[in-house]
Amino acid sequence: MALFGRREKFDPAPVEGRELLLTDLDGVIYRGEGAIAGAVDALNLAAERVRVGYVTNNAARTVHTVADHLSTLGLRATADDVITSPQAAVALLRDVVPAGSRVLVVGGEGLTYELEQAGFEWTRSAEDNPVAVVQGFAHDVGWEQLAEAAYALQEEPGREPLPWIATNTDWTIPRARGIAPGNGTLVSAVHTAVQRLPDFAGKPETPIYETAFERFGSRNALMLGDRLDTDIKGAVAAGIPSLFVLTGVDRPKQLIAASAEMRPDYTVASLAELHEPYQRQETLRDGTVRVGSAKVRMDGHIVSVVAEGDTPMELLRAGCGAIWASGLAIYGLKVPEILLEDHWR
Repeated sequence: MALFGRREKFDPAPVEGRELLLTDLDGVIYRGEGAIAGAVDALNLAAERVRVGYVTNNAARTVHTVADHLSTLGLRATADDVITSPQAAVALLRDVVPAGSRVLVVGGEGLTYELEQAGFEWTRSAEDNPVAVVQGFAHDVGWEQLAEAAYALQEEPGREPLPWIATNTDWTIPRARGIAPGNGTLVSAVHTAVQRLPDFAGKPETPIYETAFERFGSRNALMLGDRLDTDIKGAVAAGIPSLFVLTGVDRPKQLIAASAEMRPDYTVASLAELHEPYQRQETLRDGTVRVGSAKVRMDGHIVSVVAEGDTPMELLRAGCGAIWASGLAIYGLKVPEILLEDHWR
């Protein structure tokens, strides 16, 4: 029967042809302290063929602490394999203030360590006349640190505004107990006080990607992530393909509604699919999008499921393909609930 039936069509596995994999951590490799099922084995297998870089917006930990955590999970990772938003922030800082300058820090050891490595002095007080403010996430950041940043950044007659660099914009972070406020929330508090925004170093901005490309000597990279607004958007901005995995923050509802600058090249349930041929998306003559045996088409503003397919992933990919190709805003569409069901939580 297979000889005469519809033949499945596949593209190469996402890892094929890559020189470098860049992977997010929270929500991709682990949640809280524990590894996500299959992630460690998939990345160790990939590391036998390509370089793997661990890219994190989390500014609370040093590269050594991050590498140690990854190692305890079973990954073959060293500090040289880790790219952090503090590293990217320091690279930006070098462009705007002299080497050895004193800067005010909002954040933890992840930031202070990188500043010291780069030869900068740091302080917690605006009264020490810092020449810049660098802000990142740490669990103990509170009102006093945020207030010192606001005091330092307030405009003064005859003085240029102090440079303000923030490591990242993540509004939330995934924790073992659920979703918690992230650095974007803390930056917003200072923004409210000083009425201006910082320059951002981490995902989705390009400095952290450029830091990784320089470190590993290649731009032939694939970004792995669970957040559309940081990991995937950043990869699009950096000009590299991306893989979205449904083990973290964003869910099918967000994926289907993603705007053009946040759409991944691959969508998978787990990192094990890095090594598996990827089901090809096809557009039929009538505009129907098919993935495997799932078919979805647009009837004006109505999203119609023609065939549910053999797996929820086939249907999700077909639905994304049809909606994204329509060019229509998601809020104007009638989307059936079956496309929004989350089979991967």
